[in-house]
Amino acid sequence: MVTGAAGAMGRAVVSFLKDDGLNVVGLDLTGDCLRCDVTDAAAVRRAVEEIGPVDVLVNNAGILSNHKVESTSSDEWRRVLATNVEGPFILAREIVPGMKARRWGRIVNTCSLAAKTGGLTAGTAYAASKGALTSLTFSLARELASFGITVNGIAPAYVRTPMVTEQLSAAQREALLAQIPVGRFCEPEEFAHVVRFLVSPLAGFITGEIVDVNGGLVMD
Repeated sequence: MVTGAAGAMGRAVVSFLKDDGLNVVGLDLTGDCLRCDVTDAAAVRRAVEEIGPVDVLVNNAGILSNHKVESTSSDEWRRVLATNVEGPFILAREIVPGMKARRWGRIVNTCSLAAKTGGLTAGTAYAASKGALTSLTFSLARELASFGITVNGIAPAYVRTPMVTEQLSAAQREALLAQIPVGRFCEPEEFAHVVRFLVSPLAGFITGEIVDVNGGLVMD
C-alpha cells in the first residue's frame, strides 16, 4: 500500500514496486487510486478491509505548509499534523496486526530534512509534523522489531515535485541550488529507489533508520 500515490513521488514508488513484482494498491484523494482520506480512521479501516493483507506500507501522503509560526493558523496546524502524522499512525494501527500475525512487514515513512533543520523554507507546522513522524518511526521500529517488521523513514530534501517547482519562487530555488553540494534537486525516482531497497528482504536488518536523501545539504 502506497499513500499519496497520485503525486510524483508516489507514482515513482508504485512503478518501482510493481516492477519488483509486488501487488501494489495506491491510496490518494485524486488520480487513478483507491480514494481514501488517510486522516479518516473509518475510511482507512474500510480501505484496509477492501484491500486485504498488507505486507508493505509506504506512508507517503503529506501536505506542505510554508507559513512560519506567526502566520500559521490553528486550523492549518491541525490540518498539517493530521495528514503528516496522524495519517501514518492510523494506517499503522490498522495494518500492523496482520503483519504481526504473519511475522513479517515493511513500513516506510516519508520524513523530511525539515525535521533536522527546522525548515529552511518549510513552515513551522510542516517541520514539526516531520519531526513527529520521525519519532513515530523510531517508536514503531522499537515496538515491532521482534515481529519481523522493520520501520524506517526517508528524509528527502527538495524533490523535483510541485512543492518545489510551484510553491517556491525562482529566487528561492536558485538560492537552494547554491547550497546543495550536488547542485540539483532530487528526482522522484531517486527517492523511490530508496523505498525499493528498504522494503526488500535483504533490508531486514535495518530498522529505526532515517535515510537522508538531500544531495549533501546536511551531513551528519
